[in-house]
Amino acid sequence: MNQRRPIVCILGPTGAGKTATSLGMAKRFSIRVINFDSRQVYADFPVITAQPSDEERAVCPHELYGFLSATEVLNAAGFVALAKNKIEETALSELPVLVGGTGMYLQSLTSGLAPIPDIPDEIRERIRKRAEEEGGPALYAELEEVDPEYCKRTHPNNRQRNARALEVYEATGKNFTWWHSREVPPSPYNFLKIGIKVELDELTPLLNLRINTMLESGAVEEARKAWANCPDENAPGWTGIGCVELLNYIKGEISLEEARLLWAKNTRAYAKRQLTWFKREKDIKWFAPEEYEQAVNFTEQWLADCGWEG
Repeated sequence: MNQRRPIVCILGPTGAGKTATSLGMAKRFSIRVINFDSRQVYADFPVITAQPSDEERAVCPHELYGFLSATEVLNAAGFVALAKNKIEETALSELPVLVGGTGMYLQSLTSGLAPIPDIPDEIRERIRKRAEEEGGPALYAELEEVDPEYCKRTHPNNRQRNARALEVYEATGKNFTWWHSREVPPSPYNFLKIGIKVELDELTPLLNLRINTMLESGAVEEARKAWANCPDENAPGWTGIGCVELLNYIKGEISLEEARLLWAKNTRAYAKRQLTWFKREKDIKWFAPEEYEQAVNFTEQWLADCGWEG
């Protein structure tokens, strides 16, 4: 029997039906859902980020949704620490089920993190201020000098990741690529990855429909309230898709229709990136959204093979 604790991960692109699959599993097992979507952690944006409804949360416990202020950022290391705490708090008779679409979060949990030391607050704050004042491309240009290999995996406009890579280099004298080559301890968990697969062309109209539903459900009012609470467009919470576009509308820079179209375009592009990320992983068992019964049956057999007695 595999002694490592079994963990089920339900992954896939935005809008594919991951929540529905998790609720299908809740009919068969006693589960605790743990979020690994980097946008659904923000308290001010439950509608815009499609967080589970009150009715869905009532089916089983849901963790790490809507708990973070828009002014705070949750990096991969922070997520791993929180997720592990939630897993350890889960009773042995309950099955931890991670649900989300942020590949970096999941990879950091399943494969482990490089043993990077804590970064002094002074360095982190200084780099963060530079990122705000100079922008992501300026940090990226500097990063190309010290870590060209890592630059192949990030983007000039990804201010958060570029700032993180630079602060690590400044604090330790070693770049991200060096740290990521260090040996990582094996995980104490046994992961099953269930993928919800929808081709992009099929997903696109569903995403458009979901955005229309969000707008009908009060997304604009939600953004207005969030702006009153946090009138800082550079705050981490405002960087999410949907948040940016609606903020531009609220500020009078674009029309609501333009915001909707941009939201749809950027969501589709994000879903495409998610599909590309997950297709690189070889240990995912894929199911169509309507095949949740098959996904649950497959999970049940896997748990039996693991010797889980929940």
